[in-house]
Amino acid sequence: MIQIAIAGSSDTKPLPKAVEKTKEFIKELAKYKDTVILLTGGRGGIMEIASREFAKFGGIVVGILPERQKGNEFNTIRIRTGMDFAERSAIMINSADVLVVLGGGIGTMVEALMAYDYSKALVVVTDTGYPSDRLELLALNGYFDHKKLVQVQFTKSGKEAAKLALELAK
Repeated sequence: MIQIAIAGSSDTKPLPKAVEKTKEFIKELAKYKDTVILLTGGRGGIMEIASREFAKFGGIVVGILPERQKGNEFNTIRIRTGMDFAERSAIMINSADVLVVLGGGIGTMVEALMAYDYSKALVVVTDTGYPSDRLELLALNGYFDHKKLVQVQFTKSGKEAAKLALELAK
């Protein structure tokens, strides 16, 4: 099984562009629901939208939750880590074959940089309206720093992000 993790805003009312791109990403990813498990932070906002959409198509969603939170109702499996947000993110990213950033703020950007630091395949969806769109400005020639740990893939398309994630996860 391929494990694809997502990073996204937990805003209760996520930005419309990010929602649209998340749904587009999940619709494409769901075509591979028999070979893909979706890993999320398990909470609300973009995470909940992705979870709901993937579950709607019959996919398995693993919510890796901070502290002892219950998470959203669309988690097929809940892992209550008892850890803070950053520690929980480390578990999610280390468990993933690839991380896809679907738009968010500081937590989402920390997860993207963490994935890079762990040399995990990384796809960033841009033009979402969130601060994570600016990650592309940090990536000189596709890398966040001189170490060139992993080339970061950027796309404005949710559908293209799913295709890239599937390619990179193999």
